Amino acid sequence: MMFKEIEKLIESKQEEYFTLSDRIWDIAETKFHEQESAKTVIAVLEKEGFSIEENIADIDTAFIATYGSKGPIIGFLGEYDALPELNQKAGATHKETDPSLGTTNGHGCGHNLLGTASLAAAVATRDYIKENNIDAQIRYYGCPAEEGGSGKTYMARAHAFDDLDMALCWHPGTDNAIIASPTLANIQAVFEFKGKSSHAANSPDMGRSALDAMELMNVGANYLREHVTPEARYHYAVLDGGGMQPSVVQAHAKSLYLIRAPKAFQVKDIYDRLCNCAKGAALMTGTEVEIHFDKACSNYMPNKVYSKLMSECMFEVGAPQFDEEDIAFAKEMHASLTEDEKKFMMVPPVTAIEKQVLGANQGKVLADYIYPFNEALTNLTMPGSTDVGDVSWVVPTAQCVMTTEVLNTALHSWQWVANGKTNIAKKGMLQAAKVMATTAMKAIENPEYIKQAKAELAEVTKQTPYVNPIPADVKPNSLGL
Repeated sequence: MMFKEIEKLIESKQEEYFTLSDRIWDIAETKFHEQESAKTVIAVLEKEGFSIEENIADIDTAFIATYGSKGPIIGFLGEYDALPELNQKAGATHKETDPSLGTTNGHGCGHNLLGTASLAAAVATRDYIKENNIDAQIRYYGCPAEEGGSGKTYMARAHAFDDLDMALCWHPGTDNAIIASPTLANIQAVFEFKGKSSHAANSPDMGRSALDAMELMNVGANYLREHVTPEARYHYAVLDGGGMQPSVVQAHAKSLYLIRAPKAFQVKDIYDRLCNCAKGAALMTGTEVEIHFDKACSNYMPNKVYSKLMSECMFEVGAPQFDEEDIAFAKEMHASLTEDEKKFMMVPPVTAIEKQVLGANQGKVLADYIYPFNEALTNLTMPGSTDVGDVSWVVPTAQCVMTTEVLNTALHSWQWVANGKTNIAKKGMLQAAKVMATTAMKAIENPEYIKQAKAELAEVTKQTPYVNPIPADVKPNSLGL
């Protein structure tokens, strides 16, 4: 059986993959600063005989590793960026930072696992075609800045994915399922207000408050929420509050907005209206505003042909299996969640299919079962965003989630970081690699899958042609984060 061969190939190198994943977890570099993480991944791929093309889309932490020169072209998407302010001690079942790591960052979305499993899948697929004399070109895409940077969208703008026949990815999670639902498109922008300083008591009339302008924009933005599509979300953070001295009228202030909606045109409409809120706030306060478009990404569009194939492979590979030690740790970690937090579910039980699976597994703290692919979920939009969305508009794409976390654990939480080096996480990581490699090989050996998947994408883009949402003059920007 093909799967059994792939399983052996992956497990024969599992200690190398564990070391790689742990190393990236330790480094924990944020968007567009993943220099050491990228170098570490590249070193493994070079050792495996892949050729490396660096500085993709003028991003020094983006790269493509390639093996082979003919046959179907299969792309595995890897990520390795962390999140700021999520430093956490590995394996702790309570919130506890670890100063010895030398960083305040943490892998609150499990990208140390994500990038490693995709690499393991790429290597196993390469090993399998090599051993069986099969023509195919295997690529690993080193994709930076998924968290708030949309690295893949910049790479798509540079046509890095155009010639792929298939793109595969996964995400660490609390369940085992196909990512069957679209995600939200988004735009991120900085609103920088400039005013005039003055003594806030002696001569307030001489000042023009940039902080007032920023706050007025936020008020306008909050009133706008009633008048946008109900599925839209937008959030803001204060990057600069104008200083630490209240007796000085603040001459500068800066906020960062992230705007989301199901479709790119909806996001653009909300963005334009928020820009008007900012301009109006500046007019009211006698200040100036500069608007800096930072990044954007399209909604993820799951390919049904590949999703169904990946689902079949997931059932063939099986869910991760956990021992008593894993379960004991998971119970302790689960106890750290509040009752409200325990309501979070990565796979919402919206149809009888999900409810039946969930009902049959009540009381478990680790998902050792699989949700079947449910086409009804393709009509349900997930509230998050991912730059895999732009890949999915260019090449037929499929993704899955695999259990690496305790049930009900929220993404971007200290619990997610703490679990990132456990056996639970590593078992899920290996299973994800097996699913992706098996899916790739079945498509390579049966080109009809590729033909049908491409026809499906062509039908969608015929109705709605893909337009990259990042303007040509916008460059990757870390915003100092």
